[in-house]
Amino acid sequence: MLEIRNLNAGYSEVDVLHDISIQVEAGQFISIVGPNGAGKSTLFKTISGVVAASKGSITFEGQDLLKVAPANRAHLGIAHVPEGRQLFPSLTVLENLEMGAITEAGQRDWKDNLERIYTWLPILKERTQQYAGTLSGGEQQMLAIGRGLASSPKLLMLDEPSMGLAPTIADFVFDKLMEIRRDTHLTILLVEQRVAEALQSADRGYVLETGRVVLEGTSETLQADDRIRQAYLGM
Repeated sequence: MLEIRNLNAGYSEVDVLHDISIQVEAGQFISIVGPNGAGKSTLFKTISGVVAASKGSITFEGQDLLKVAPANRAHLGIAHVPEGRQLFPSLTVLENLEMGAITEAGQRDWKDNLERIYTWLPILKERTQQYAGTLSGGEQQMLAIGRGLASSPKLLMLDEPSMGLAPTIADFVFDKLMEIRRDTHLTILLVEQRVAEALQSADRGYVLETGRVVLEGTSETLQADDRIRQAYLGM
């Protein structure tokens, strides 16, 4: 579904990503982990088109993504739930969800999607007319995920969904993501600092350090790697 080859990208002519190669098959859950400043968020922004690539290629369902305008990439089926959630605080929960449904598929499937989002995340139904800015951190994260789902994505990219959340709330969010995946077989690409949870849930994982892929493999392989156990799992 998504193939990234030898990708370089960054800011002000300074590359943050160096020769990144990642492959995501339809239906897979792929986790990308690594320390702060490793380039994880930059990778997502490059896929979305916020950051320009200086070298390499990104192919989505056989289409050269770098030739698609950033504004049109969501219409291909790519939903980006950004770091920090970036909701519209002065809009209601329902209005935020409607903003996610701007794609052609989102418009077509709006009623069905809204019903499913409210089934998975019932707190959003309770807060339908509440302003997003007045929600708790966990509720805001659930709304950000719901907004992404409202676009009827083929690929859901989640950037640090546990950031700023209490551990119990972060666990709840992860559980909901697993439920959504079981129900839909949605392809998920996750960036996350909670390495244990990210790898436990994943089919495959990639470890980024200083803008480079330094390790990759199945969830089991990475969790058994001594470097991962020492550096990220505290073992």
